[in-house]
Amino acid sequence: MQSIIRKIFREKEIKNIDKKIIMLGQNRKIKFNSVEFMSARIITTIILVIIMIIFSNNYYVIPFVAIIYYNLFYYIFITNELNKRTRKLEKEALTFFEILTLTLESGRNLENSIEITVKNVDGELSDEFAKSLMEVKYGKSLIEALNDLKLRIPSDTINNIILNITETSMFGNSIVHSMNTQVDYLREKEIMEIKAQINKIPNKVSIISVIFVVPLILLIILGPFIIDLL
Repeated sequence: MQSIIRKIFREKEIKNIDKKIIMLGQNRKIKFNSVEFMSARIITTIILVIIMIIFSNNYYVIPFVAIIYYNLFYYIFITNELNKRTRKLEKEALTFFEILTLTLESGRNLENSIEITVKNVDGELSDEFAKSLMEVKYGKSLIEALNDLKLRIPSDTINNIILNITETSMFGNSIVHSMNTQVDYLREKEIMEIKAQINKIPNKVSIISVIFVVPLILLIILGPFIIDLL
């Protein structure tokens, strides 16, 4: 099947799927590689088309349904899962980097600070940093391990912080000052997200009112007239 997939799809597209799958992390519920994903996508689309040909008379609709399903398959298993993981990692980021900053302020070096933070913080972000520390023990430099870590993280916000850490470490600038700036940014970002959610509440309430409250009020007002007519 692998040879067939490589004939159907360009190498660039296969590598792009591989990158996305790596970003999904090791804790995902359904584990698959790019070939398995693409095979399942094609096979299930073909099965859907066959079923529609057998049971449907509207043949002109079949291509549209097949295209929608083909794209929906990618959205459900890749895009949607990446979005979920991004939100989860970004929620964990503030706590993780706050503790990392406090550990750095105590005078420890970067590697030791990450190790202490990983031991004291649970979560997927902590697990990813733990994996980087394991790579360091097997011979990689810390900078190389952190650069590889960025390939496993779907969040641009977190990747920018990791990039900032590596550059600060390489050029010998004050990493504590840099981390304090990054933590302040994460706090402001979280506050802005909370405000955005609060601002959405009136719209949600309005929609609920239109769907449920307004028909109920009309029913109460018009009820007697309807009863009289009946």
